[in-house]
Amino acid sequence: MFKFEIQCKDNLTNARKGLIHTDHGVVETPAFMPVATQGTVKAMSPEEIESIGFDILVVNAYHMYLRPGHLRVRKQGGLHAFMSWKHTILTDSGGFQALSLSKVSKVQRDGILFQSHIDGSRHFITPAKCIEIQDALNADIMMCLDECPPFSSAYDHIRKSVNLTTAWAKSCKKASIEVDKPLFGIVQGGVYPELREKSLNDLLEIEFDGYAVGGLGIGESKEQTHGIGERMFSNIPFEKPRYLMGLGSPEDIVEAVSNGVDMFDCVVPTRNARNGTLFTNHGKMVIKNARYVDDESPIDEKCDCYTCSTFSRAYLRHLYITREILALRLLTLHNLYYYFQLMKQIREEVIKGEFFSFKTKFQSSGGKEE
Repeated sequence: MFKFEIQCKDNLTNARKGLIHTDHGVVETPAFMPVATQGTVKAMSPEEIESIGFDILVVNAYHMYLRPGHLRVRKQGGLHAFMSWKHTILTDSGGFQALSLSKVSKVQRDGILFQSHIDGSRHFITPAKCIEIQDALNADIMMCLDECPPFSSAYDHIRKSVNLTTAWAKSCKKASIEVDKPLFGIVQGGVYPELREKSLNDLLEIEFDGYAVGGLGIGESKEQTHGIGERMFSNIPFEKPRYLMGLGSPEDIVEAVSNGVDMFDCVVPTRNARNGTLFTNHGKMVIKNARYVDDESPIDEKCDCYTCSTFSRAYLRHLYITREILALRLLTLHNLYYYFQLMKQIREEVIKGEFFSFKTKFQSSGGKEE
């Protein structure tokens, strides 16, 4: 049974601590959701993700629809059984991927016509089909089908996109009634405040279990990103979970939490790890740099993850330079551990009533621990 419970709120900001109850457990918020695009967090096993402390993952419905196929996954008992993950799963509808990965795609009133980036086959995803796919995957939380136009799109294009996203949201809501699963609406509108407000107001009239803000971090300035986020999240009903899609640098997370955001997902920690960039309490570290060739210290002396507790910077650099698979696993583990600990600290600061002080110190130090 889906339920969102707000436990406490910070006095000086809109930050809050809560719990999301789903069919596969309870998620503590604010929560960062590792991205398991194709049913796996890259380089990590479900057991390792669980051991870090995560209790929710994001899986992409577009990718699972194309391969291995949502009906095959349903026959295997749904995503939880298929990928051996016993906790909560949120599925992204995949509308963005259908448009961005396809060499040939066309947005129509009834859905998205696109060509598979895998084999070139043609597919048509409607809002009802989007819900059917996510239901077959047995998602704990489903997302509406939406259109996310490129940042460079003209105002009129984005205006029409907002209207289409609203129409699709209505159709998704209607289809979701039959499957009885929680569904989140997605606010679009580019960098235009009036279009963002229209999108949100339209979705509020339809009524969803939670609300996400999408279409950010795709070319706009940081000031625009934070400004839109602050404006949108302050107008989402207090009792509903708020989800900022696709943005996830530590600085972005801390800023967004102060605006009342409860949920985040982003490929930043895992992609950066595979590229050799690590998040630490003393700033970012690029492990391939020659300065670490003889460095016997851990990545972060204040981190007690398996990677930092066991291996030196020199060894990790060696693994990365020689392209050993173990490097990707160990670096990914560290970055995800850093993110989990950041979210844990944020929740603790909110409970103590000291989030504003934490945010001020975090931002003034550029994300470094003072």
